[in-house]
Amino acid sequence: MAFVKRVALAPRAVRQLRRVRSVYVAGMLLSALGLLSYDDTAAGARQTVITAVFLVVFAALLALTTVQLWRHARTKHCSTAKKLSPVA
Repeated sequence: MAFVKRVALAPRAVRQLRRVRSVYVAGMLLSALGLLSYDDTAAGARQTVITAVFLVVFAALLALTTVQLWRHARTKHCSTAKKLSPVA
């Protein structure tokens, strides 16, 4: 098994990931509201499926973003991560 070198993300990438989290959360909320608004499953089966797919996609994107930011926060040995960490 090959060893994977963990490298911190660039500061710009970290900022973009933090900003896009709110977009993914908003997409999940809108998809959930849309899914709850379809009360008749026979009439809106296609819309229900599409809304459920959107909900799953936004949840997966949010999970990926969260994992990337979590992995970046764990990289303490990298100089980029040290620059981004708050000085306390």
